Amino acid sequence: MDLKPVSPTVKTPAEAFTGDVYLTPIHTGTPPSRMTVALVRFTPGAHTNWHSHAVGQTLHVTEGVGLVGIRDGSVLRVRAGDTIVCPPGEEHWHGAAADTFMSHLAMLEALPDGGDPTSWLEPVTDEHYREANQRS
Repeated sequence: MDLKPVSPTVKTPAEAFTGDVYLTPIHTGTPPSRMTVALVRFTPGAHTNWHSHAVGQTLHVTEGVGLVGIRDGSVLRVRAGDTIVCPPGEEHWHGAAADTFMSHLAMLEALPDGGDPTSWLEPVTDEHYREANQRS
């Protein structure tokens, strides 16, 4: 058994996120485990770019209200306690609702070859985000 100290929180890069988003690494597995877990905190209105994960991603909302959208236009309004499973290769985005903070645990698997399991794409347009807040 290992007790790992708390890792420093970092501000996420502007090229992959809109608004202020902070990430605290929790766990990076050592082989044979490939699990990666982070606590991600979104300020009101902050969200990711469109992206996908080669092996999928699981999000568990720990605080606040957020949105998760996929390419077909579907948007889920999520709350503390909700768990969202994004299948491998599904292009999606997620973040806080316009008027509240949202935090979630982001859980995914690293690739066996050590490559990046996340494919970052274009930003979510302001119009798309605004519409998502209104209809969900």
